[in-house]
Formats: sequence, C-alpha cells, structure tokens
Amino acid sequence: MSTLESLGDASRRIGSRAVKAVGIVREGGTRALAQRVVRLAYHRLDAGMLAEPLLADDIADSTRLDLRVPAQRPRRPGPLTIGWVLTPPSAGSGGHTTLFRMVEAVESAGHRCVLFLYDRYGGQVREHERVIREWWPGMRARVADAREGITGVDAAVASSWDTAHVLARRGTEPMRRLYFIQDFEPYFYARGSMYALAEDTYRFGFRTIALGDMVGDLLRSEVGLEPDVVEFGCDTSVYRVLPGAERTGVVLYARPGVPRRGFWLARLALDQFHARHPDVDIHLYGAEVGGLAFPATQHGRLTPEQLNELYNSCVAGIAMSFTNISLVAEEMLAAGVVPVVNDSVHSRADLRNGQVAWAPPTPGGIADALSAVVSRPDRAGLAAAASASVRPFGWTRTAADVVDLIEDEVFGASDAPGGA
Repeated sequence: MSTLESLGDASRRIGSRAVKAVGIVREGGTRALAQRVVRLAYHRLDAGMLAEPLLADDIADSTRLDLRVPAQRPRRPGPLTIGWVLTPPSAGSGGHTTLFRMVEAVESAGHRCVLFLYDRYGGQVREHERVIREWWPGMRARVADAREGITGVDAAVASSWDTAHVLARRGTEPMRRLYFIQDFEPYFYARGSMYALAEDTYRFGFRTIALGDMVGDLLRSEVGLEPDVVEFGCDTSVYRVLPGAERTGVVLYARPGVPRRGFWLARLALDQFHARHPDVDIHLYGAEVGGLAFPATQHGRLTPEQLNELYNSCVAGIAMSFTNISLVAEEMLAAGVVPVVNDSVHSRADLRNGQVAWAPPTPGGIADALSAVVSRPDRAGLAAAASASVRPFGWTRTAADVVDLIEDEVFGASDAPGGA
C-alpha cells in the first residue's frame, strides 16, 4: 500500500469517527461523548482490575487456613482489646455508621478498640482517620493500618468480605475472630470470581454475627452456616417527625455506582412518576446525578440532622436494596415518610411493618406504589402513623447483643477462669 493510500485510509477513519462523534453529541450532548471516550479508555487500559478490592497477597483460601486461637481464655470481667477490620469510610457512610455504633457499645462496656483500616489503593491512614474523627466523634478507638499487621488484640472483627480475607491473612497471631455481616455480600456480584471469594469468607471459621434475618436465612440456605443473628435498629433520636412539617415531595437515596441500591430502576420509576404527578417535587440525596429526564432537587451528601429535615418535607421515598433491607427504609418511617421498598420474602423478614409500600422491583411497579402513597389524603396522619410504627429501642438492643457475643467468644460461655 502506498503512502498516499495509507493517508487516505487514515483520513477516512478519522472522518468516520468525527461523523460518529457529531451524531453522539447531537443525540446526547457533550456529556454523552465524554462518557464514550472514558468507557473506551477504561476498557483499553484494563481499568476493571481496580474494582478488585484485594491485593493478590491478601486473598485467603478456606481450604488452606490454619488460624490459631489463644491456648487460654482471659478472666472475666477484665477489659479486652478488640480490633475491627474495615475499609476506609466515606463521610456519612451508612454501613460504617452501623459498625461504629457497635464499636462505641464495646467501648462503653469498658473495652479498648482498634480500627484496622485496609486501603487496597494505598491511601494515607491519617487522612482516613480525619474523616472518622469528624463524622463519628463518639469513638475513642485507635486507628491503625491493617497492612502493617493485625496484632495486639484479644479478638478481631471483620466487617465485610474483603476485610475477612485481610483478617485471615494479616491476623495470624493467636486471637478470636468474628465477622459482623450486614449484607449477604456474594449478591453484590454476578456469579464469578468475586462472588466465589465473597462466599468463601463464610467458611473461614470466624464466629458470624448476622444483622437481620435476611442475612441469617441466606447464610443457612446458601452456605449451611448457623450464625448468631441480631436485629436491625433505627436512630429515633435523629429521625423523627418535626412539628409543623409541610410534606410535598418524594425522595430517593441515589447511589448509581452501587448496583444493589437499584438506582437504575428508581430513576426509570421516577420518570414515570413525574409524568403522572408533575406537581410533586422530587428530591435526591447521596450522589450528584447527571442526565436525569425529570426535574429534581439534588442535595448531595447530608448529615443525619439535615437528612431528617429533608424527610420531613416529603410524603414518600424510594428505599431499595437487594442484599439486605436498607436502613434507609426504617429511618424514613421514623421521620414520617412512607418508604417504597422492593418486595421480596427476604426483605419482609426484617421489615415487618404495615406502613411500608411494598412494590414489584420494576419501573412501573415502583412508580405505581409511589403514586398510590402521594395520592392518599391526610398526609399529616399518614406521617404520624409511619413514625409510630418504628420500634422504640433504636440500636440499643442490637449493640448490647453484639457486646455479649464478642465477650462470649473471648471469655467463653463458662465463667470458669481459664476455661477452654
């Protein structure tokens, strides 16, 4: 092929791509073109590897583990040192908030706590600690880097499937090991490598504490495990009905990058809902979302107090989760918002509440449920009934049960000193 022919081919390719780019901009705008460019770069650079939450050396194997426990148990009721293995929290993270409630309860029981942070991407522990101190000031726990080893503790608690691997690989000193499970985490993924690695953590031999009956039931049916089960709570000191609230809108916790939160379904449902109820305000909080086909007020990240104020301006909200019931549902109820929740036998196992609007997990099903709620009269009475339906004891019972289970694991069921 001559030089002129090569130049001609290159010119045609460039021209074809330019025409295609113009068509993309015409149809979806410059944002759509930028998304295509980023997607192409993502695949060409094999950036999908960054979604792997563990370094290769931190992956444990249940068929190869031989983890030691102390030869003798400490005496009751002496203070213990309890480690908590976790990924770095983002500001206001719901899962971390639940975990940190347990940490505070253990500290209140007279024990010391250490947070072992695992950052697969090599972030600075001091910066992560700054976020923790700012958003969860009630904890006194020391913050350490899990990559330097999980040591000097009587027991350590994994808080997610990736941190269970880290505990198995980096917590090899004699200690008791537990696993606080807030979701059936294999369901985070399609059947494949990460599904299998997540599921394998339930075979590591750690004492498992399941948050809620959905997780407990799935651990039994899918893995053959018999976990300790503790129940959900709700912070009714923050989430509550405010006097004089005018409820005119609907609200969505938006997490587009977290498939289990069902954002795609919710977005499609809200598009249908807006067509039926153009006068109803739509509010989003959590992530800032572009490209919406309906008008919405986006609030971004909110403190719990700010979120309660937002809830008090709303009649209904979408609270979906596909791996455990969302904490958002009961928090909405406490603030007088009727939550629309994806219906399933597992979800109903943990949210036994007659004020919930259960919906088939389809765009039309969610839109229908949302529409039915905002069409009901007496919004003040509806809010009062929703709030009154929430269990009154908050997280107190759950936290006390977790403390008891940790102490039972370390000290043993018998009070006899030095018992096995």
